[in-house]
Amino acid sequence: MHCNPVKGSGMATIFSRERFGSYVLIAPLLVFMIAVFLVPLGMVMWRSFSDTELITALPETAAVLDQWDGINLPPEAAFDTLADEIKNVAPARLASLSRRLSYENPSARELLTGTKRKIGDAAPGSGRERLAATDKRWEEPSTWQVMKRASGPVNSYHILSALDLKRDYGNGIVQARPEGGIYRDVMMRTFSIAAITTIVCIILAFPLCAFLAGRSDRTRNFLLIIVLLPFWTSILVRTTAWIVLLQDRGVINLVLQNLGIIDQPLGLLFTRTGVIIAMVHVMLPFLIFPLLGSMRAVDPRLMRAAASLGARPLYAFFRVYLPQVVPGLMAGAMLVFIITIGFYITPALLGGPGDQMVGYYISMFTTATLNWGLASSLGLFLLIITAVLFTLQRRFSRGGINLG
Repeated sequence: MHCNPVKGSGMATIFSRERFGSYVLIAPLLVFMIAVFLVPLGMVMWRSFSDTELITALPETAAVLDQWDGINLPPEAAFDTLADEIKNVAPARLASLSRRLSYENPSARELLTGTKRKIGDAAPGSGRERLAATDKRWEEPSTWQVMKRASGPVNSYHILSALDLKRDYGNGIVQARPEGGIYRDVMMRTFSIAAITTIVCIILAFPLCAFLAGRSDRTRNFLLIIVLLPFWTSILVRTTAWIVLLQDRGVINLVLQNLGIIDQPLGLLFTRTGVIIAMVHVMLPFLIFPLLGSMRAVDPRLMRAAASLGARPLYAFFRVYLPQVVPGLMAGAMLVFIITIGFYITPALLGGPGDQMVGYYISMFTTATLNWGLASSLGLFLLIITAVLFTLQRRFSRGGINLG
C-alpha cells in the first residue's frame, strides 16, 4: 500500500496551521507575562549586582579607584581627580552617591557635602592637601576603601551584604560585623518560622483529610465550604481578627481564665507563638486540598488486602497507604513553605521585633532606606530557594518516594 505524498503534505500543512493557531492564542498571555512579570523581576534582580552611583557622579574618580589595589592610601591621581571632580558634581548625583556610601559609612553624606562646599576655598596645592584641608578623613584608607567598593558599575557588594560579608582588600571576604550577622539570622528565622508553620499544618491537615476522604460527597462538600471560609476574607482582616483573639483581654485568655486553667493572661500577642498560630490558620487550606486529593485517589481495598495478608495496621499504613499520599502531602507542604517564607503582614502585625521575617526587611529597604540593592539581594536569595524547592517538588512528584 503506497502513501499519497500530496495527501501527506496536506495533513502536515493542516497540523502546522493548527500549531500556529495555538501559538497565536497563547501569544497575548506570553507577552503579558514577559511585560508585567519577567521584565520587572529581571530589573529588580539586576539591582543586586548594579552599583552605578559612584561611576555616575564621579566617573573619573571611579576609573582611578578601579586600578587601585585597595591597600593603604590610593595614588595621588585619585586625590587630584576627586578634588577637581567633586566641585562640579550635580547635587542630585552627589545626594545619590551619599546615600549609597552611607549604607557602609553613616557619615558619608556629611563628608561629601562638606568637601564639595569647602574644596573651592582650600589653599592651592596638591589634591591630597586640598582634600585634607576640608576633612582629615580623606587621609584614612577606610574612607577610600568604602568608595572603591562602590566603584561599580557591577560588583558583589549587595550580595555580600545580604550574607553579612564584605570585601576586605587585605584579607579577602570577611565578616561585615565582628559581633555577628544580621541578615543570616533573619534568613534562619524566616526558614524556622516557615518550617514550624508547615509542620503544624501537616499535623492538623492529615487527620482532617483522612476524615474528609471517608465521608459522603454531601458531607465532604459541606465541610470543605467551612475550610474555604478564610479565603473569602482578606488576609489583613484575618490577621486583625487574631489581634482581638490573642491580646491580654482577648477571647482566648478570657476563656482560659474563666475555665480556671490560667490565673494570668498568656502573652500571645507580639510573640512568635501568635505569629505561627495566625500563619497556620491562613495556610492550612493550601495543604488540605492537595492532600485530600491524594487520599481520595487511594483505593481502600489495598488496606483491606494488606490486612488480609497479615500486615499490622501501622505497618500497612507506612508501606501501603502513606507512599500513595506522599506526593500530595509534599506538594501541599512545599506550597505552604514557599508561600510562608514571603509573609510580611502577619509577622508585622502580630510579631515583635525579633519575629520579623525577611519580607519585613525587603519592605523597609525599598520604602524607608531606599537600599534597593540589598532588598533585591535578599529577594534574589528567596527566589533561588523557592526555585530549588519547586524543582525538588516537581522531581519528587514525578518520581515518587520509596519508604520501604
